[in-house]
Amino acid sequence: MSSHTFAARGPLRGTIRVPGDKSISHRSLMFAGLAVGRSRITGLLEGEDVLATAAAMRQFGAQIARDGNGSWVVDGVGVGSLLEPREALDMGNSGTSTRLLMGLVAGHAISATFTGDASLSGRPMNRVIVPLSQMGASIEASAGGTLPLMLRGANPAVPITYRLPVASAQVKSAILLAGLNTPGITRVIEPVPTRDHTERMLTGFGAKLEVGEENGETVIAIHGEAELHPMDVVVPGDPSSAAFFMVAASIVPGSDLTILNVGLNPTRAGLLHVLRQMGADIEEVDAREVGGEPVADLRVRHALLTGIDVDPAIAPSMIDEFPVLFVAAALASGTTRTTGLEELRVKESDRLAAMAAALTAAGARVEEHEDGLTIHGTGGDPLRGTANGRVKSLLDHRIAMSMAVAGLVSEGGVEVDDIAPINTSFPTFMGLLDEAAA
Repeated sequence: MSSHTFAARGPLRGTIRVPGDKSISHRSLMFAGLAVGRSRITGLLEGEDVLATAAAMRQFGAQIARDGNGSWVVDGVGVGSLLEPREALDMGNSGTSTRLLMGLVAGHAISATFTGDASLSGRPMNRVIVPLSQMGASIEASAGGTLPLMLRGANPAVPITYRLPVASAQVKSAILLAGLNTPGITRVIEPVPTRDHTERMLTGFGAKLEVGEENGETVIAIHGEAELHPMDVVVPGDPSSAAFFMVAASIVPGSDLTILNVGLNPTRAGLLHVLRQMGADIEEVDAREVGGEPVADLRVRHALLTGIDVDPAIAPSMIDEFPVLFVAAALASGTTRTTGLEELRVKESDRLAAMAAALTAAGARVEEHEDGLTIHGTGGDPLRGTANGRVKSLLDHRIAMSMAVAGLVSEGGVEVDDIAPINTSFPTFMGLLDEAAA
């Protein structure tokens, strides 16, 4: 374990560029790997999770290489032509890789074994096992529907219409990927909107996909036996990574920070909306569209935030940003209440319990409920810090980075027990923090 103390260092200024969006990075490798021909990917997030996707796609027969200037060149294997992996697919800590690639295998006549680290092996896979089994895949999972698991795909798989029982872009994407090589039309009914990167990007790669509405619910239909065409992808900056700096610049007095090339897909931009409701000063500069995804540079200046009741309907569009929002709430004036966040209890850690404990240790006033937290802000005064102990990150990168931000507005600093997990999603985080606070 490598512990680290984050302390107040003065305003965040200048210009930074956060790494590429993780969701789009995963999908660009998968879809380029399924296209017939050569794609080039620029700005790929080179974290451990995304590299697990690259390694798996190579086992399926795609050729993937990084060139000298940091772009990635992918020669795809073609939908319907996946090779059977020679060894188990090690997914590391990546739930996205696991669930999406399970979908991919399900529509092909191959078998694959999925393994992962201790944290991933505790995460629920039944939510994808159920629909993929309905399509004809046969899946032998460990007790409780977890990894390691063995999946035998079906060819031909059977198209289904599936209503998502839980709002999950990963489950939706797994079914759509299974539908790529399935004759006929596979449909997903989405009662609550979730991230739509899969739909936007599959369309860009040439899949025939329709998004409609029935009875107020979104219906996504994919036409099977698709042929994907190569395309060049510029990956926008990850809004989930930008989130830490958006909050830090909002709560550290004197800050004026510009974050370049941030993806502002409406299904992901919930935090921006909530921070503005709290009074944050965030300006979108040079708004543009890149590869079907909206992008802008964000100029963030310090502002005194005010506590609000966060609308639970916005949760799916910022589910990964709640830990750092809780830090913003701890510095706001007044009380912030969040509800409808049960999903946070089955992330890399139980993020509600973990953040309640961590913020309390740093001197914030927090009440934990079954489905959210109530946080009584300091009105902008610094937190006490962790004078007598350290914050437990529970091997969860977002807990570690959120508490790093809390340390920037503390009197005594915040000691995080282990910062190694930050490398899984945001390897340049510490360097950017030094750069902005120099």
